[in-house]
Amino acid sequence: MRSRASTADSSLSVPATAGGSVPVAPARERSDWATLKRLFPYLWDYRWRVVAALAFMVGAKLANVGVPLLLKDLVDTMNIKPGDAQALLVVPMALLVGYGLLRLSTTLFTELRELVFAKATEGAARRISLEVFRHLHALSLRFHLERQTGGMTRDIERGTRGVHSLISSSLYSIIPTLIEVTLVLVLLAVKFDVWFAGITGIALVFYIFVTVTVTEWRTQFRKAMNALDSSAHSRAIDSLLNYETVKYFNNEEFEARRYDENLALYRRAAIKSQNTLSLLNSSQQLIIAIALVAMLWRATQGVVDGRMTLGDLVMVNAFMIQLYIPLGFLGVIYREIKQSLTDLDKMFTLMEKEREIADVPGAQPLVFLPHPPGEGRVEGGGLNATVRFENVSFFYEAARPILHNVSFEIPSGKTVAVVGSSGAGKSTLARLLYRFYDVSNPEQGGRITIAGQDIRQVTQASVRQALGIVPQDTVLFNDTIEYNIAYGKSGASHAEVEEADRAARIDGFIASTPLGYQTMVGERGLKLSGGEKQRVAIARTLLKNPPVVIFDEATSALDSANERAIQDELKTAAQGKTTLVIAHRLSTVVDAHEILVMDEGRIVERGSHAQLLDIQGIYAGMWALQQSGADNPGAVPT
Repeated sequence: MRSRASTADSSLSVPATAGGSVPVAPARERSDWATLKRLFPYLWDYRWRVVAALAFMVGAKLANVGVPLLLKDLVDTMNIKPGDAQALLVVPMALLVGYGLLRLSTTLFTELRELVFAKATEGAARRISLEVFRHLHALSLRFHLERQTGGMTRDIERGTRGVHSLISSSLYSIIPTLIEVTLVLVLLAVKFDVWFAGITGIALVFYIFVTVTVTEWRTQFRKAMNALDSSAHSRAIDSLLNYETVKYFNNEEFEARRYDENLALYRRAAIKSQNTLSLLNSSQQLIIAIALVAMLWRATQGVVDGRMTLGDLVMVNAFMIQLYIPLGFLGVIYREIKQSLTDLDKMFTLMEKEREIADVPGAQPLVFLPHPPGEGRVEGGGLNATVRFENVSFFYEAARPILHNVSFEIPSGKTVAVVGSSGAGKSTLARLLYRFYDVSNPEQGGRITIAGQDIRQVTQASVRQALGIVPQDTVLFNDTIEYNIAYGKSGASHAEVEEADRAARIDGFIASTPLGYQTMVGERGLKLSGGEKQRVAIARTLLKNPPVVIFDEATSALDSANERAIQDELKTAAQGKTTLVIAHRLSTVVDAHEILVMDEGRIVERGSHAQLLDIQGIYAGMWALQQSGADNPGAVPT
């Protein structure tokens, strides 16, 4: 995936090592030519199709311009003497056949142009859409936490549609019209006097001037409509995603009013846009009507003076009709082009947002090497999967530090648990290990290593491939149970999925559903209970079978009976793996090789369960509180 940087959005970038907030500054507005230049490489891949399409387009316009010329000859030929049967049968018939062939050629060349260029249009749209999709996945977690999903998807949808509209409007309308105008002006100047070409040229200049001026003025209303449309869409999507919350607080009418506020603003902008469009269309038609009257008056005078034939008059009228009908749509086409450029620019701006976390040039995949001699046999087998946090500090915002010089090691094949109050920085450890963010103090030696390799120096893909996580808040795809479990390992067989299900103790639930593995889980998995979702997450992590596993409150949504039942399976899953357990319930971490107690971003206690109880510190207080049931009403005192 190529990453493109724009100077216009350079203020949005963050160094790969920064952990602070992203400075946001207004992006410099891109010119229309810059947007076209940005689109050009996607079409250049189909340059031979572009050349062929242009050739067919020129052929269609030559045939189209030939129609009035042939019509003139046909009218003049009809001025024959009565009884001249041979001329009546031969000459007009040949001209009629030629007229029909020219009409057919115009349509044929036009369809060939569209047939040849369709692959270029669809190919460019496909490539741009795919690049946007990949780039969005490459952007940092910070971007996705701050994004407005509804508005962003609307921008992408309009941008993709803008590719088709822009190519269609320019190649199929603007360029053909300009070619036809040029041919007509040359023919009028050569066959008649310069006034015919002059009237047409002057009208054309006024027409283009009015069109461009008014359309440029109207662009502000289109941009306002786009912004309001995205805002309304964002509110609607956000409200629907939070359907249950809306119902809990009986706020359907409140949400409807918020949505309607945006719709009302959009309606106002749309009315302004339509009023200015009516002004533009009226001005254009006035210019066209004046030009037509002037041309026909000039041609009529020519016929009266004997300088022109009746066929010439018919030809001039046909030229004007052929010319001004497409020209009459020029305002609409130009407006479509401006709209498409605006929509496309929005999508290109999205594509050019810098990646906060990027691989260093020449980064190599993470490699798991055998343990150095003398370390002895470890539970993880012969490969070193040791994880180290060395002097790690981190902040989302400079004014609010999260971690302060945190250092600890998870030996290969061992389990380390992290406990502490909410907001102590426990889940941030998992995010840093996954490299959703980078440490904030690399210059002071802050780093995270896996198998002795700084994760900032290897590829992100290889780091994430080596990790498996059961998150506290499990979000599932709106697909089947089997799809969501098999997501942990691409290409997994059904037998492998079943084995993971049994290990996660979800096989009984799946068997109890009418559709079994084909049961749909709903939007974000909302058709499943919290415990069922968490067991799906456990199953897909077991299926992935990575060397390093993270359990982030992995059993928080389970009842006590199910928690105890699945705890043994989690121990089995962690056997031989380097495991980080982030927990609130201390009963789930008593068997960890080491327990870290965090408070306000610092490790304040560390040791085994027994050692921490002996020192009678924070951990012992938390344990006593939970065992008494005060902090965990569902717990059974021991």
